[in-house]
Amino acid sequence: MVRLGVNIDHVATLRQARGEPYPSVVDAAYTCLDHGADQITIHLREDRRHIQDTDVEAVHLVTKKFGKPLNLEIGVAPEIVDIAMATRPDWICVVPENREEKTTEGGLDLLNPKTFEKVKAACEKLKANDEQLKISLFVEANEEVLRKCAEINCDAVEIHTGDYARAHLNGEDIASYIEQYERSKSLCAELGLGHHAGHGLTGQSVKELVEKNLFVEYNIGNWIICQSVFDGLSKVVENLKEELQSK
Repeated sequence: MVRLGVNIDHVATLRQARGEPYPSVVDAAYTCLDHGADQITIHLREDRRHIQDTDVEAVHLVTKKFGKPLNLEIGVAPEIVDIAMATRPDWICVVPENREEKTTEGGLDLLNPKTFEKVKAACEKLKANDEQLKISLFVEANEEVLRKCAEINCDAVEIHTGDYARAHLNGEDIASYIEQYERSKSLCAELGLGHHAGHGLTGQSVKELVEKNLFVEYNIGNWIICQSVFDGLSKVVENLKEELQSK
């Protein structure tokens, strides 16, 4: 069964834009889970541009109520790792962060020895704190990088699909991306890693990936929140989940 993770960061982006208490990320998490989402994803950035510290535990309480996972995206800054350890979510997805970026620009550069050691140390610390915790690493569909992931105590990778999603949106040829993901799926199976996808995906671009059975989990956020302006959050999540199940 393909899993749908809904990233609700941009509900918080709207809230932070005016400094009001609405829209509520708690209500967003509840609505998504009540209409078919398999997990909630939030990213506690070091710059706190959307999700705030208090949101993490509040959203976690909602996921616990539904018996569904909270997937907490974090960088490896010590302060953020400490918050993750205190929260004890079901999943942590380790991502790169650059304060100047509009959104995450690519996967972790695990071929850089310094980055590799930082990520490895953070994962070891997180796992030591909670033996039940599962960790994914946000990376490119690159063989060398995936083999480095296997040297870290992680359970899955989340493949950065931003370039694919952009090419799909622009009507460009996506064959090379599909081939990349087929290879990364095969390698992850060999390495014993879950094969997840996320970043930039829309209701249209995700269909191509689901039809080819390339990933077991899709984390989608910005498109869902944007489409909700026209159709409502509950309907967008419900329709997307039905679409994923029908493939």
